[in-house]
Amino acid sequence: MTLRKTLLAASIVAALPMMASNAAQAAAQLMSAPVAQASPQESAGLVAKLAALDNQRGLSADHSFRIASQHPGVVGEKITRANHTYKGLRVFGSESVVVTNDAGDIVSESVSDRRAKLDAPAASGGGRTAAVAPADWTPTLSTTDAIAQVVKAVAPSGTHRWEPKAELLIYPVMKSVRIASALNKSESALNAMDLEEVVDHYELAYYVQTRMADKGKLVYFDTMVNAKTGAVIAQWKALQTVVGTGNSQYNGAVPIQTSQSGSTYKMLDSTRGTGGTYGGMAITNANHSSANNPNAGSIYTNTTNTWGDGQQYINGGSTTNANGQTAAVNALWGLMNTYDALKNVLGWQSLDGNNTATYIAAHVDTQYDNAFFEPGCKCMYIGDGSSFYSLGSIDVIGHEMSHGVTDATSNLTYSGESGGLNESNSDIGGEMVEAYARNGGTGNVIPASGNDWMMGKEISKSGQPLRWMYKPSKDGGSPDAWSSTIKNLDVHYSSGPNNRMFYFLSQGSNSSSTSDYYSKYLVKSPAAMTGIGNDKAFRIWFKANTTKFTSSTNYADARTKVLAAATELYGAGSKEAIAVQRAYAAINVGADIDEATAPGGVSITTQPANVSVTAGATASFTVGATGGTAPYSYKWYRNGAAISGATSATYSLTAQTADNGAVFNAVVSDSSSPVKTATSGNATLTVGSTGGTTERVTNGGFESGTTGWSGTTGVIGNYSGQTAYEGSNFAWLGGNGTTASETITQAVTIPSTVTSATLTFALHIDTAETDPTAYDKLVVTVKNSAGSVLSTLATYSNVNAASGYQVRTFNLSAYKGQTVTLSFAMTEDSSLQTSFVVDKVSLITQ
Repeated sequence: MTLRKTLLAASIVAALPMMASNAAQAAAQLMSAPVAQASPQESAGLVAKLAALDNQRGLSADHSFRIASQHPGVVGEKITRANHTYKGLRVFGSESVVVTNDAGDIVSESVSDRRAKLDAPAASGGGRTAAVAPADWTPTLSTTDAIAQVVKAVAPSGTHRWEPKAELLIYPVMKSVRIASALNKSESALNAMDLEEVVDHYELAYYVQTRMADKGKLVYFDTMVNAKTGAVIAQWKALQTVVGTGNSQYNGAVPIQTSQSGSTYKMLDSTRGTGGTYGGMAITNANHSSANNPNAGSIYTNTTNTWGDGQQYINGGSTTNANGQTAAVNALWGLMNTYDALKNVLGWQSLDGNNTATYIAAHVDTQYDNAFFEPGCKCMYIGDGSSFYSLGSIDVIGHEMSHGVTDATSNLTYSGESGGLNESNSDIGGEMVEAYARNGGTGNVIPASGNDWMMGKEISKSGQPLRWMYKPSKDGGSPDAWSSTIKNLDVHYSSGPNNRMFYFLSQGSNSSSTSDYYSKYLVKSPAAMTGIGNDKAFRIWFKANTTKFTSSTNYADARTKVLAAATELYGAGSKEAIAVQRAYAAINVGADIDEATAPGGVSITTQPANVSVTAGATASFTVGATGGTAPYSYKWYRNGAAISGATSATYSLTAQTADNGAVFNAVVSDSSSPVKTATSGNATLTVGSTGGTTERVTNGGFESGTTGWSGTTGVIGNYSGQTAYEGSNFAWLGGNGTTASETITQAVTIPSTVTSATLTFALHIDTAETDPTAYDKLVVTVKNSAGSVLSTLATYSNVNAASGYQVRTFNLSAYKGQTVTLSFAMTEDSSLQTSFVVDKVSLITQ
């Protein structure tokens, strides 16, 4: 039986109509100032626009969106993260990242879609059983029961540091499947792009977040609990770990911004950030408060504006004398440089982009070998170390503060591949802050050098860093490249390949197989790929994480979205975009490509022109291009959605009244590697009714979902396994491989005054039947208002199967002066599917 009606729901970047900006200008753009949170009316308006896009994708009215967060985009734009909901419940890991302009228009939408099977129709047999039955939406467990069950399992004698939370939601249980071209590959030969994550099934679940302290340690867990049975579906650790004068431990005498109140100086930097707990960036003295339940304490104060002695803290000594102040100097200098690097280079203010102040608490516990970011207070705690020196080195501070950026933006789930990317983002942030700080902490670029590409080397008493970004496997636990088992590793290890990718993107690789900077996966020319430097690499990565990544982004999805970010900043086929592809190829994510620059880019020479026609007439749009490497390929778009089969320089369609106002454009691609592309301008189709020509069918192309149609409307949508004749949607009757009947109908009125009435529709038939007997049938009829058949226009069966669509035409002039019902009725026997795919239904009267 063929795969049946699975919504196209892979994690994609949905490209909406957008004019490409000059690459150099784009690269220099800064993130805008803090944005005002949307009003309820503005949020409702955005949800309505997103729902309209969902309708075009064929999703039912049970689907909607819930605004999760907002933060700045580039100047003139805002980023909104919207969770997908079904019947009012959030679908975990399914979300849209939406870029809007000042007018509220959607500029782009980056999607991770896990709703694929939620609209599966309920019926018996074959693949038609509903993914989740309606009764499954009612929990058996209460919220209190779910929390109590998790607490009993993870820390029965613990205390809550933060109030526990439990959210009832739909949890998609995912599985990895191979794409068709990788079915016969050995496990060791798999590339990340050979697999795709699909929904295996759904469970009604409580998402329980517990933040507890127990037996001298913090016990932070996120747990998915089946809301019917209480079974634990999934669980993962949630603790995210690594102008006065100050004498810092790692950086000598450094300038630090403090405040003065009378004769007292405070480690409160009111020039960076607003609001928050202390009204500015602050360093507090935890004064050995237990890591079991740390208390931030009060802001550091001093009688002079000279702080610290630059030495490792003496265990048991004062936390407020010069020696005790050194850890606070480390923290403030790190916090200042993190803030300045993000703001001066990228325009991003504080951790959340909205300039909310944060703080760091020093001297947590006694000889505590850790540093961690605390989402509850959006702050950081650092220990004095035992096996390590004080945990306040510049890269560790940058690392932990970068968890705050992720927490405010992509919120990458802290487990599996997304958890590895979460940790990698913090390692990348730590290294880039280190480079910025080591070169004076000023300027609007990340310097080309200054960082050591080793996370936490300064805090190590043995001289061995926590992680080697250029060769992760040197730590004995991190892999150098992606494999299908990487999702099973601790996130501090699964971060390794992406760290290496970023090193290669910035610094390039080495062609010698004995080098720490060599990758066996780089098989194109030159063998040693060329890096693009810290500044460009960080801009690309930061743009992807803040404007494109979703919480469920994995390695394959990251490659797609980092490449999209590079293309937006520097252009398709640019050296920066090529470097992204090669850097990911170096860690076994995607194929390697040659660096050699292809002949000049592609440019549009003939723009498609606006067209005005009457309903029933043919409308044509043409595009011309030059440059690049011939031959060209073409892809036409209607209102931003790709038109299936529209792959020629000219696109033609039979215009209907519903087509009035539709906007068309084309993307032209050449034959070089990497491919060069050019996007045409937009052309608008105007459809008039001159001469009395009128379209009588509503939504004949199904682009507005089920509008106008009755019957088995679940067959209408955009499903994998079939393509539309035009636009995105179609009606797929049959294809079940089991006994079934499906019908779609629409009532139409044919005035008595018309001179002609012509029905047309596009029909594609494919089948698994081999016997030349009509087992499965589609009957097209005209009925009266009582449901009686006035005429059988045609009967099609598996015997009529053929490649592509055929356009069928019928004269309905006999029904002038009547309101009749057009009916497409399918019956399928108990085995071997036949699909009847209907599109572009039109009844033109004149």
